[in-house]
Amino acid sequence: MATARVNFTEWLPDQPSTVGALIDVNNTVPLAIGYSPFPESVDYSNAAGEALNNVYAGKFSTVTQLFAGGSSALYKFDPGTLDLDDVSKTGGYGSTYRWQFVQFGDVLLATNNDDKIQAWTVNSSTAFADVSASAPICKYITVIRDFVVAANISGAPNKVQWSDINDETDWTSGGASQADYQIVADGGNIQGITGGEFGLVLLERGIVRMSYIGSPLFFQFDTISRGLGCTAGSTIAQYGQTTYFLSDDGFYSCDGINIKGIGTDKIDKWFFTNCDLGQIDSCSTAIDPIRNIVVWNFANVNAGRTLLMYNWQTDKWSKASTTVNYISSVLTSGFTLEDLDVFGLLDDLQTSLDSRLWVGGKLLFAGVEGEKIVTFTGADTTATLTTGDIEVGYNSVITLARPQVENGSASMAIASRKELDDTITYSTAVAASSEGRCSMRSYGRYHRFKMTPSGDWLYAISFDYDVTQQGTR
Repeated sequence: MATARVNFTEWLPDQPSTVGALIDVNNTVPLAIGYSPFPESVDYSNAAGEALNNVYAGKFSTVTQLFAGGSSALYKFDPGTLDLDDVSKTGGYGSTYRWQFVQFGDVLLATNNDDKIQAWTVNSSTAFADVSASAPICKYITVIRDFVVAANISGAPNKVQWSDINDETDWTSGGASQADYQIVADGGNIQGITGGEFGLVLLERGIVRMSYIGSPLFFQFDTISRGLGCTAGSTIAQYGQTTYFLSDDGFYSCDGINIKGIGTDKIDKWFFTNCDLGQIDSCSTAIDPIRNIVVWNFANVNAGRTLLMYNWQTDKWSKASTTVNYISSVLTSGFTLEDLDVFGLLDDLQTSLDSRLWVGGKLLFAGVEGEKIVTFTGADTTATLTTGDIEVGYNSVITLARPQVENGSASMAIASRKELDDTITYSTAVAASSEGRCSMRSYGRYHRFKMTPSGDWLYAISFDYDVTQQGTR
C-alpha cells in the first residue's frame, strides 16, 4: 500500500483533466496555498421600493454616507433606521442604464446616461442635483488628476470630455478654462474609462492612455492597444494603477503600459462557455481589497449568477454561486450596540460582531439584491474542490482519504474509471472520522476526488490518499 498527497494548486478548467490542477472549485477564495471559504450575502438595508442597480459610498473627513441607485431614484442609506431614503433631484429619473459613481473632493458625482451628471456634497446636501447646466450626459465617469472626466457622451459614443481643473461645475471650453473634449477616432465606442494619475479609455477595439500635459492641449491621447479592446463596460474594475477588463478573447489587466492576459489557458474558455453572453450588460465588477481579489458577477447559462474571482497577488482563480444582482466596493456606516438593539438585530445577527461591517468607514465587499443593499459577511457557503484525474496504475484501488483542512473537517467523494472517455460517477460522500479518515474503496486507472470542507474551517490545503495495486488476468 502506498500513500500520496494531493495539494490544492490552481483551478485550471481550460487545461486537460490529467495535468494535476483542480478542475472545479466553488464557493472558495484563492490563496497562495490552498483556498479559504467564501461568505454568504446578508441584507444590510431595508427595501428601497424598486430594484437597485448599484451602491456606492462617499466619505469626506470623518463622515461616511452610503448611496444606492435604481432606474427612477437615487437613495441614501440611513444607519439609524436601515431605510433607503429617496434623495433624487426634483422629478426623479427614468433611465434603464446602471448608475456610475465617483467622488471628487467632498462631492459625489453620479451618471446614468440619461440625465446630466448628478452631484451630492457629503454631509451637507439633502438631494442630488445637476452638477451644472454645462455638464454632459454620459455613460462613464472618472477622475484623472484634478479633472472630472466623462466618456461616451450622449450622441457621441467615442467622445471624452473633461471639466475645468479642480472645478466639477465648469464644462465649457474656452480660453479661461481647461475644460475641453477629445473625439477618439479609432477603436469604436468607448466601453469605459478609469482614472488616477493617468486615464485609460477602453474602446471596443482599442485602449488609449490619457495623460495630462498642460496648456494648450491639456491632455495627450496615446493608443497603447489596437485591435484588443473591451467587450463591455460592465466588466471593468480598477485597483491602484491596474485596470481589469474582459476582451473578446478573455480577461486582461493593464497598468497603462503593459497589457497582460490573466485568464489565458486558465479560465477564459470556461467563462465563455458558462456565461450567458446575451446578458453581458448585466455583469458587474468590483474589487474586494481585503481578500485581494477582483470579482466579476455574471449571468450563467443555467439561469443563475456566478462570481468569478481573480487573486492578483497569487495569479489564481476561483468562483462562487450567488443570488446578488450587482456587486460593488463600499465603505461601511458605523453602528452602535444600541442601534442594533433598537433594530432587534442582536438576537438574530447573521454577521459576527467582530466584523468590520459594524465599524464606520471600513472597506467592504457588497452589492445589491433586488431592492436591498447586501454585504458578503454572512456564514460560509458550502464549498467544493474537485481534482483532475490522478493516474496511479491501470488497476489501482483507492482505500482511504485524509483531508487536510485547518480548523475544520471535510467529506470526500471519489469517481474512478478505466479510460478517460468513461462516464464519471462519484461515490456517496464520506465524512471524515474523528481521526480524519474517509474510508472508501474505488477501482480504476484514473481517480477524481471531490472535497467538501465542513465546520468553521479556515483553509483547505490538501489531502492524502492510500492506494494499492491489483493484478490483471
